[in-house]
Amino acid sequence: MTTTSMHQGNIAIVGAAETEHIGIVPDVSMIHLHTGAARRAIADAGIDISEIDGVATAGPTAIEVADMLGIRPRWADGTMLGGCSFMALVRHASAAIASGAANVVLVTHGESGRSRVGVPNYSHSPSSMGGQFEAPFGALAPYSSFTTPVLAFMKSRGFTREDLAEVVVSQRLWAMPNERAQRRSPIDVEGVLCAPPIAYPFTRDMCCVVTDAGGALVLMSAERARDLPSAERAVYVLGSGEGTESVIVSQMDDLESFGPFRRGAEEAFETAGVTHDDIDHVMFYDAFAHLPLYMLEDTGFVGKGESADFYRDGHTRPGGKLPINTQGGGLSYTHSGMYGMFAIQEAVRQLRGEAAVQVPDVQTSFVQGVGMMFGAGGSLVLSNRRP
Repeated sequence: MTTTSMHQGNIAIVGAAETEHIGIVPDVSMIHLHTGAARRAIADAGIDISEIDGVATAGPTAIEVADMLGIRPRWADGTMLGGCSFMALVRHASAAIASGAANVVLVTHGESGRSRVGVPNYSHSPSSMGGQFEAPFGALAPYSSFTTPVLAFMKSRGFTREDLAEVVVSQRLWAMPNERAQRRSPIDVEGVLCAPPIAYPFTRDMCCVVTDAGGALVLMSAERARDLPSAERAVYVLGSGEGTESVIVSQMDDLESFGPFRRGAEEAFETAGVTHDDIDHVMFYDAFAHLPLYMLEDTGFVGKGESADFYRDGHTRPGGKLPINTQGGGLSYTHSGMYGMFAIQEAVRQLRGEAAVQVPDVQTSFVQGVGMMFGAGGSLVLSNRRP
């Protein structure tokens, strides 16, 4: 058994794949979205499934996924942080490999979010914190739970609904050439604002698509990765961070800024040994249009109150100085319920030079996730080069 740092490029993502089909896939159950993506990721890595001795997932248990694949792991992780679970699971898998607790870890995701095949019935327990203190006031779903913080955020900065629409427009420009993106029609600010209202201030296009989809990753030590046929496509984990806060949005420490974004990103940059100027590409978890604005400010790419101008000035669009959500994001590409896996997948594709809409010369990507509304955050710094 060996022990090394889990950061600084010592751990590599050697396999990455999504399910063959995303969007509306009514003939595939949730668990088979996991296993389908897993088999594609293992093939992408060029290894035999017998080499995998660690399995991590969120949703179904790691036991269930491993058993369906015929794997008997010596390490398993079922961390559930909502949509950012997969940023945390990459971090945890890196720690397990670095410590010798596992050699090759498979991280899987799959949700039949649109077709609801093989999915447990959704229930909102009246005894939960949300059931007691938010549901009676109408906060029954993500789009209605998020309205309180987003309105506080906009008021504090003087932002308008047009600023939210600018986020949608920017990301749609990335999605339009991407044949796997679910929303590809051209749209402008007026079009976003005129879309059907969902919950003020959100219109339909400010809310994510709802899809069926899966994705999986294979991780191992960078030393082991050197011997793979796919070695030239390895993506290295430079740094990571994670954090949690309240289980209900109304009890956030600060409605205008999310602590796990700040703390997780700070740790990710510190452990990676890089600065914001070193980042070529960014993936922000965008279940709704306000999240990239929070993340731009909280992760330190811009100052407080500067995120809206950053979008309006075109810096996040194709050809901009900080390309963000380059497959279209959750707002236009796919969102099965826990989007984090798909943000990581796109970062890997960009770093490999295999993206549908490729950004030139990407060497380092920053990925920021959110989970359980404003309950948790996870951050990754990935690179196609070891320090």
